[in-house]
Amino acid sequence: MKTYTARPAEVQRSWLVVDAEGRTLGRLATQIATVLKGKHKPIFTPHVDTGDHVVVVNAEKVRLTGRKANDKMYFRHTMYPGGVRWTNIQDVLATHPERVIQHAVQGMMPKTKLGRAMIKKLKVYAGPAHPHAAQNPTAWDPGSRGGRA
Repeated sequence: MKTYTARPAEVQRSWLVVDAEGRTLGRLATQIATVLKGKHKPIFTPHVDTGDHVVVVNAEKVRLTGRKANDKMYFRHTMYPGGVRWTNIQDVLATHPERVIQHAVQGMMPKTKLGRAMIKKLKVYAGPAHPHAAQNPTAWDPGSRGGRA
């Protein structure tokens, strides 16, 4: 019996909508990363992008557990001497809440060309509205067993 290998032309992608309201950030990010990679499909192939598109709404209402709201900091550097900048996650949630989910999911993706192609299928919006109605996305509850609602 031969091992099945998916080809990029054979992959059928679906669009899924996730409501982030009240969901824990890390648990939501791992489930989204699994779908973006395509590991939830039986045709998963490590070197082919077999994942689906994921649209996340209500990113501003994502939940942080423990003391992360006070303690978690994001690091960036301006590339100038002494240009280290630390930003609290509460400040990022207040100004750009979509970046929090984007950053969490991106940290769970492969650091390769394929990983950069996979992360482009993630669309995150702060509020409940999104412009992807034409793709007929299906509602997806990441907490349910089996992956899809």
